[in-house]
Amino acid sequence: VARSLVQEGHSLITSGSQGVNAAVIRGVLEVDPSQLTVLLPQSLDRQAVEIRDLLERVLHLVEKPEQDELPLPIASSLCNQEIISRCDQLICLAFHDSETLLASARTAEDMGKVVSLLYFD
Repeated sequence: VARSLVQEGHSLITSGSQGVNAAVIRGVLEVDPSQLTVLLPQSLDRQAVEIRDLLERVLHLVEKPEQDELPLPIASSLCNQEIISRCDQLICLAFHDSETLLASARTAEDMGKVVSLLYFD
């Protein structure tokens, strides 16, 4: 999906965790790295070792070292809020018990954003 959106001329904003976000990052880097912005909930040093090499290849990487002392769920929620404020449309892949992501999707809907919520389970 990410590759196709970028090929159609869209820019993408995502966070920097493993899993879906890493797949988005890899896909966009292969097509057009200039169309990708990654917002981290904390500093790069606080990210999982397995993803740091990938994140270091991102042209538009926004770190939040001022949130390093916050618990990760709170920092992630703040990161999601910033992503929502910057986007026109939100595509969210979540599990039904993903409280932080589901709350972010509701917030985006309340702000009048187009939200596509896809569930893994």
